[in-house]
Amino acid sequence: MTQNTLAKSALLMLVISVVAVTWWEIHQRNRGVFISYDDNAALWADKRAMVYEPSDKATVFCGPSRIKFDLDIVEWEKKTGKHAIQLAIVGTSPLNILEDLSNDPKFKGHLVVDLLEPLYFDLSPGSNRKPATFIKYYQDRTPSQLASFQVNHFLESKFVFLDQNLALNRQLDELKIKNRPNVEAEPLFPEEFATCDFNRQTKMTPTFVRDTNLQRQVKNIWLYFIAEAGKAPKPTSDPIPIVINRTKVAVEKIKARGGDVVFLRMPCSGPFFQGEYEAFPRDRMWEPILAATKCRGFHFRDYHAWDHFVCPEWSHLSPSDATVYTDALVDILPPSFSRQ
Repeated sequence: MTQNTLAKSALLMLVISVVAVTWWEIHQRNRGVFISYDDNAALWADKRAMVYEPSDKATVFCGPSRIKFDLDIVEWEKKTGKHAIQLAIVGTSPLNILEDLSNDPKFKGHLVVDLLEPLYFDLSPGSNRKPATFIKYYQDRTPSQLASFQVNHFLESKFVFLDQNLALNRQLDELKIKNRPNVEAEPLFPEEFATCDFNRQTKMTPTFVRDTNLQRQVKNIWLYFIAEAGKAPKPTSDPIPIVINRTKVAVEKIKARGGDVVFLRMPCSGPFFQGEYEAFPRDRMWEPILAATKCRGFHFRDYHAWDHFVCPEWSHLSPSDATVYTDALVDILPPSFSRQ
C-alpha cells in the first residue's frame, strides 16, 4: 500500500468519524439531552480542593444524594453571596467526608451535613467504599490527572454525547436480558432522571418531572434497593453508638480550629416518609447526634416552609421545589453559614 493510499484511507476514516460524531451529537440534542458532567472522583476532588476558602466566602455541603438535588446552588449563591462547595456523594454515608475534613488541619470552614439515617448509620462497605475511593483520589492526584481533568471539563462543557449515560457500556447495560439463577442485574435509572452540572448540582430533567411513568420506574428502583437491603446480614454490633462517637470526635476537631457544623434532615414523601420515621426514630439517632456534638440541626418536619413538599419519586425535590427549599434554608440557617 502506497503512502498516498494510506493518506486517503486515513482521511476517509477521519471524515466518517466526524460525520458519525456530529450526527450523534445532533441526534441527542434533538432528543432534549442536556450537557451533563460525569460525577466521578476527579470532579469531586476539584471541589474538595476548594474547602479552604474563608468561611465568610464559602459554605461546604456533604451528604448523600438528597442535598445534591435539594440544594439549588445558583439560588444559594445569589441569595447569600457565598460559594456553595458540594461534596455530597450519591448513595453513601457523609460520615466519611466529615471525618476527612476533621482530619485536615487546614480546614476551618462551615460544614452542612445532610444526615439521612439509613445511610449515615450504615457502616457496611457498600455505603463507605465510594467516599473512601474519592478521598484517596483527591489525596493522590497527580499533575497529569489535573491536566486531564481540565481537558475533560472543556470537552464535557461543549458536547452532550460525552454524557456517561450515552456511553456504549451504558447502552449495552440497557439491553433487556433476563435474569438467570444467581445472576441478577441491578435496575438502571432512566437517563432522563437527572443531570449533573460542573458545580455537582444534580437536577431532575424537565422530562422526568412531567413523566409519571419515568417517576414510577425510579420508585420501583427504590423498592428494589429497599428489598435488597432487607436481605443483608444484620450488623453484629449496634452501629448507633459507634457512629455518634465518631461524629462527636470529628465535629470537635473542626470546632477546635474555629470551624462549625450543622445538620440537615432533608424532605421526603410517600413510603419513604413513613418508612424512614418508623425504622429510624428521631429520639434514637437525630437527637442524640445533636446532643453529642452540641450542633444545631434543622429537620424539615419542624419548619412550615419545608414540611409540605411532595417528591416526584419519594426521595428528591423537583428543581422548582429545590429553589423554594433553598430560599428557606438561607433564612433558617445561622447567619455565619448563610451570610457574608
